[in-house]
Amino acid sequence: MSVAQRALAVALALAACRPAYTVQTPASAPVCADPAGPAEAAAPAPPASKSEDVAAYLAAHYTKREVRIPMRDGVHLHTAIYTPRDTSKTWPILLKRTPYSCSPYGEDKFPNRIGPSPIFLRAGYIFVDQDVRGAFMSEGEFVNVTPHLAQKSGPKDVDQSTDTYDTIAWLIANTPGNNGKVGLYGISYPGFYAAAGMIDAHPALAAVSPQAPIADWWYDDFHHHGAFFLPHTFNFFAAFGKPRPQPTREWNRRFDHGTGDGYQFFLDVGPLKNLQERHLHGEIAFWNEMLEHPNRDEFWQKRDLLPHLRKVAPAVMVVGGLFDAEDLYGPLSIYHTVERENPGVFNILVMGPWGHGGWSRTEGERLGDIAFGAKTSLEYQQRLELPFFEHFLKGVGAPPSGEAHLFDTGAHAWQAFPAWPPPAGTKDMYFGEGRTLSADVPKARSGFDAFDSDPARPVPFTQEIAAGMPKEYMTEDQRFAARRPDVLVYETPPLAEDLTVAGPVEAELWVSTTGTDADWIVKLIDVLPPATGAGKGERDEVKYDKLGGYQMMVRSEVVRGRFRDSADKPAPFVPGKVTRVRVPLLDVLHTFKKGHRLMIQVQSTWFPLVDRNPQTFVSNIFKADAKDFKRATHKVHRAAAHASRVRLPVLGTAAAK
Repeated sequence: MSVAQRALAVALALAACRPAYTVQTPASAPVCADPAGPAEAAAPAPPASKSEDVAAYLAAHYTKREVRIPMRDGVHLHTAIYTPRDTSKTWPILLKRTPYSCSPYGEDKFPNRIGPSPIFLRAGYIFVDQDVRGAFMSEGEFVNVTPHLAQKSGPKDVDQSTDTYDTIAWLIANTPGNNGKVGLYGISYPGFYAAAGMIDAHPALAAVSPQAPIADWWYDDFHHHGAFFLPHTFNFFAAFGKPRPQPTREWNRRFDHGTGDGYQFFLDVGPLKNLQERHLHGEIAFWNEMLEHPNRDEFWQKRDLLPHLRKVAPAVMVVGGLFDAEDLYGPLSIYHTVERENPGVFNILVMGPWGHGGWSRTEGERLGDIAFGAKTSLEYQQRLELPFFEHFLKGVGAPPSGEAHLFDTGAHAWQAFPAWPPPAGTKDMYFGEGRTLSADVPKARSGFDAFDSDPARPVPFTQEIAAGMPKEYMTEDQRFAARRPDVLVYETPPLAEDLTVAGPVEAELWVSTTGTDADWIVKLIDVLPPATGAGKGERDEVKYDKLGGYQMMVRSEVVRGRFRDSADKPAPFVPGKVTRVRVPLLDVLHTFKKGHRLMIQVQSTWFPLVDRNPQTFVSNIFKADAKDFKRATHKVHRAAAHASRVRLPVLGTAAAK
């Protein structure tokens, strides 16, 4: 047995020995006997620890070919093909389609990263990277989140489904040494292309893994329920959105803010329209289109991929991060849609304790200050990702067992479920007098908590000085926000027993305002026990655990109030009128441990993560004037008739208490 075969056998054995539907901590996970024998148990890991090792390994063990693959409408897509030099057997194809360049260009140049993870390098695959239509070295026009055409009348009707089909057909016919099966994968934007490519798929496409895929830009990335994610959108399109009149090998330069302080930069800009006038100058086509479509009208609706996921035949493994600041809605929604619309298809969900792409780009041991006690990315790669492709593309081993594999971000353990969300009880936690949070239904006839919201002094979303959206904000300590007067805080006493929340969380707020518009942000927070100090002697400095009293953000979300009832038909608030606003916080798997507290924070600004709402209803916030931004007083009501609450899906007996 070769070194490569031993490494692969060990990985597959680790996957096979994990029992389904049980919680396994890294310390208690079962140890399997090495199938290669005791003397061969210490097989070396594949090259991955240093980027230059990957390029050198590829150059020594693969041949590279660059081709221009014709699409049905005559457009050619630049494609790089890496084929193992070992011709003693045939290999499956692993395809990634990307708008982010399949560099390095040149048949004598090899990349520092390839495949879903480094473990695939020795497992034996033909790797194919492709510049999508209109990107880098490919011909054609680039269209953001290309709308899918449900009806096609001829070869000029193309979308990402047809481009994927045509690419696979060409590869199967023109790539020596392939075994007739193709896998498709990608993270983030390439995840969107993977999801779009599994619709009306080529028969050779046997396995697809959309990872952090975009599903609908009204809820992913750039909008969250109509609220505009300002630095993320601006920073991305200021570079990526520049025109590309001719094929190119070069990236556009990033925008230079002139400062690392994004809060101050975007505050000094003033109304959003000033970004166009001062910095973009009408050069970014998609930015221009966004400004003209502030509501979820046909422009956004036709970019929603979910309604088209009805003809999915390949096996699917959807992957996402529970702390993904960019694409959390996409993986959850795509998994559920494929499950509902394609009941006979193998379809599983994997969600780990990761930021955007963390399962591929980090070892997954921590995010910010929060450590998870294991190299969760490596566990996923060995036990789930590689076995998935090995089974469906090579017929080796068994596919991952269990419908959904999620990491409990409070108990720090993987758990597999036969369905997601799992059957769970419902626990309503009500906002109470004195900023309390409890399961007690309010009985008072009146009651509210009020705060002033000033667009000129918005609540920051992070303590970090950054020009963008640091991924660590998703687990960041929220004490800085809790101490502001324009943030409401509701908190339980220390928990008497563990409380596991598993599934989608939703807040129901009853609010009123002196203005006519407002954003509503809700955060679900795990408050760790207080710190204890220690010193060696009487004069020694007492040191405290940084995590003592830490307010770990577990989940957060925003709803732009004008869209509280309809995403395409915004409506103002009536000043002083009590109004219901639902805030979906998406799914979590988190155990609030005994002795911890459960906290909810409510606020109306989250800057510059979310652009400032003028708090005056205008037809298009992108075009609001400085005079439209006004201070307002907001109230969150907690009386019996208007009981603001958070609804938690809870496992076990805690749901009944």
